[in-house]
Amino acid sequence: MRSTASYLRVITFLFIAYLLIEVTVESGEQSAFIAQPLSWLILGMVLLFIVAIEISLEALRSILFRSLKPDAQERYLLAEKAKKEKQFKWIKTTYLKLLDSKPVEEESEIVLDHNYDGIKELDNNLPPWWVYGFYATIIFGVIYLVRFHVFNEYTQAEEYETEVAEAKIAIEKYKKTAKDLVDVNTVTLLTEASDIEAGKAVYTTNCVACHKADGGGGIGPNLTDKHWILGGGIKNVFQTISEGGRDGKGMVAWKQTLKPAEIAQVASYVITLGGTTPAEPKEAQGEIWIDPDAPETETPVEEVPKTVSDSTTVAMN
Repeated sequence: MRSTASYLRVITFLFIAYLLIEVTVESGEQSAFIAQPLSWLILGMVLLFIVAIEISLEALRSILFRSLKPDAQERYLLAEKAKKEKQFKWIKTTYLKLLDSKPVEEESEIVLDHNYDGIKELDNNLPPWWVYGFYATIIFGVIYLVRFHVFNEYTQAEEYETEVAEAKIAIEKYKKTAKDLVDVNTVTLLTEASDIEAGKAVYTTNCVACHKADGGGGIGPNLTDKHWILGGGIKNVFQTISEGGRDGKGMVAWKQTLKPAEIAQVASYVITLGGTTPAEPKEAQGEIWIDPDAPETETPVEEVPKTVSDSTTVAMN
């Protein structure tokens, strides 16, 4: 593998193998190399196979070359040299045009009369890429001046506010498709029927043993009354399920078993059990929890009926 073509063939076939693995292996939304780590082994075997073929071809080419007569070997080497000179010729030509510099053999034509202790100066042209870039900056500057200083299209503050608003919309859209990003600070009460059903399924699988199917409580506390040991509300319930209950005697932490989205679903389902009537409710534990964010309700003041006195009324004894 001494030629550039050999390396390009290896890279090309390896890339094709990568695409075929991604297309053929069922991995859902994840990459096949993440969902199925054995894909790396297959890709490695393909790489070894391709390299082995290239090495074999190079060895065969070397054997054939040595079997040639000296004059035939010389003709072959000349042909290879000419081939290499033509290889990527357009790239080399374009590169030289972008530099617009004289070859070393012709530098005597552009030597200036300046002489500094034997050091001479060449009158090279500026590289065209630099000149075109300079012209582009001038054009950009003129357009910018007209847009923002003549017509006042928009200010930097307005552009910033627009981009922040777009970013917030993108974040909210992303959160809807990436529910596992939820944590105790961002969790909200889920009310969709699909989320409640999913939470009920998680509850039935993991929580019934301690809290009973109807939430009446057994080893664990009653989930249907207004009393909470570690606080009610979606954030407190999410925190309790995720991190566990009281040290040594509370519920275990479920964050290693359940995903954040599942914890949010089961926490929302647990809250729906509040106010229901279980078959055998356990006695209340903890304290009555009042939502601090709930709107305050004003107690209506009963109006005292006013007594109207009539000046014409005569008291009778």
